[in-house]
Amino acid sequence: MKKVRWIAIAALGFLGVTAIMGAVPMILHPFGEPWQMPLSLLQHSPFHSYLIPGIILLMANGVMSLLVLYAAVRLRPGYGRWVAFQGCILAGWIAVEFGMLRMAIWPHYFYGAVSLVLIATGLALRRDEQAI
Repeated sequence: MKKVRWIAIAALGFLGVTAIMGAVPMILHPFGEPWQMPLSLLQHSPFHSYLIPGIILLMANGVMSLLVLYAAVRLRPGYGRWVAFQGCILAGWIAVEFGMLRMAIWPHYFYGAVSLVLIATGLALRRDEQAI
């Protein structure tokens, strides 16, 4: 189970860092300037800039994953459930983003795989915790 835990830790670290790296420019430049993200991508969403999506990304997938990462590293009770929950949050983020953009791009598939890894490892870790 140690290998499964380290896979979860790596996925959480990767997600936390990349979510923060993606969210900060959205918050600092909410009209998409640094990455040339046109505001037309938001036409099917309730947002008029990238500020609110950036804040949600920062909190839900950036800060939250780092908190779950801390719990996994410190072997806090119930951390497997939190790993799986973080995978569900990421899957929900992808589903909502896909629905609002009305198109799929390669990061959707990549982070979809990361969400499945988190859910699978979290459930395996939870099962292992219950067996003890």
